[in-house]
Amino acid sequence: MGGAMLRGWLSRGVSPENVRVIEPFADAAKALREELSVMVLDDIAALAPDFVPDIVVFAVKPQGMDDIVPSYAEFAAKGAVSLSIAAGRTISYFGTHLGDGAAVVRTMPNTPAAVGRGITAACANDHVSAAQRAACESLLEAVGDVVWVEQEEMIDAVTAVSGSGPAYVFLMIECMAKAGEAQGLPADIAAQLARATVAGSGELARQSDEAASTLRQNVTSPGGTTAAALDVLMDDDDGLQPLMDRAIDAATRRSRELAG
Repeated sequence: MGGAMLRGWLSRGVSPENVRVIEPFADAAKALREELSVMVLDDIAALAPDFVPDIVVFAVKPQGMDDIVPSYAEFAAKGAVSLSIAAGRTISYFGTHLGDGAAVVRTMPNTPAAVGRGITAACANDHVSAAQRAACESLLEAVGDVVWVEQEEMIDAVTAVSGSGPAYVFLMIECMAKAGEAQGLPADIAAQLARATVAGSGELARQSDEAASTLRQNVTSPGGTTAAALDVLMDDDDGLQPLMDRAIDAATRRSRELAG
């Protein structure tokens, strides 16, 4: 995710000279240098003594945070805003490790960011200035849309809907393809039909100003094939909505558990 965001920033005009990447793994560091021509260091101690960033982006797996975040407390004390894309790490967590006055923006992006079609939800603490908020939003917009939530607890629901959501869509592609095979379609054709249908429908929804319900109705002729399928999918007891309600609830509860 961090790499996808970095590529997006550079493509939008951020100068490689203004970027410092801390990457302890030699192979990954070499690949970044060769592909993106940015300065890649193996440790924060290698930064110039007088260097103070405007924004520190934490793109680290949550389990590695405890060993990394405290090293950046000096930057936070000097006014840098910390932008986290790590799941399950709360704003208070960063306050504990960076100092009570640290400016922190917690975000939840999703994997379509890799193709510039992601969406990121962000939440800022009271120490983040309007200028810092705008700067963070500009960075996040490099890989897709941005929404702001004012209550941090909403991030758990965001995680369930959009953070984990791409997996639900990929599963739908799998299920549609398997259902097509069950009706006699060759596996490769069923897979191509399902993938293209979901991708095309998503793009249509993205470009349209109409609600998803209206787009659905536009495809549905009374008594037709689509209506027959929707009678199953929209069943009040075991249709898609009650199933999705349970799935989103499970993911939301798990996000809260991971955040402690």
